[in-house]
Amino acid sequence: MTEPLHEQDGGAEVADFDAFFAEQAEPAKQGVPLRLYGRTYVLPASLPTLFTLQLQRVQHSARPEDIRRLLGSLFGPDAVDHWTECGMDDRRLGIVLLWATAQTAEAGAVSMERAAELYDEREATKTTGKAAPRQAPNRPRPKGKGKGKPRNSGTRS
Repeated sequence: MTEPLHEQDGGAEVADFDAFFAEQAEPAKQGVPLRLYGRTYVLPASLPTLFTLQLQRVQHSARPEDIRRLLGSLFGPDAVDHWTECGMDDRRLGIVLLWATAQTAEAGAVSMERAAELYDEREATKTTGKAAPRQAPNRPRPKGKGKGKPRNSGTRS
């Protein structure tokens, strides 16, 4: 496949990304839906350019308007105001952001529980300067052979 080029006034050729991207077009992917504080949001199928650009700016900004604009590109313009009115704290916001950005990369890539673990690990690293120890998930102990007292067969010896 050759690059789509078009001649411009004056004879210079112009690389036509509109034509190129039209050739590359895939069927539109559906974004992942989520419910938060009684509202349903549908994430974009991929991270919007505005989100990526604003993320760099927000890392060094404490301006609420920067954060509102960043999150608006994923959840809509009034989402942050709604969440604030509902009492969302910074931990919940962090968990939602971790989960949502992972979903735009690959649906189902990170569970809500894993997003919470990742957030907590990141916060622990910030406060202590070192990674928090990994804890094994609480799992019920298997019952049956090889554990505890041997079972008797019910016959007397």
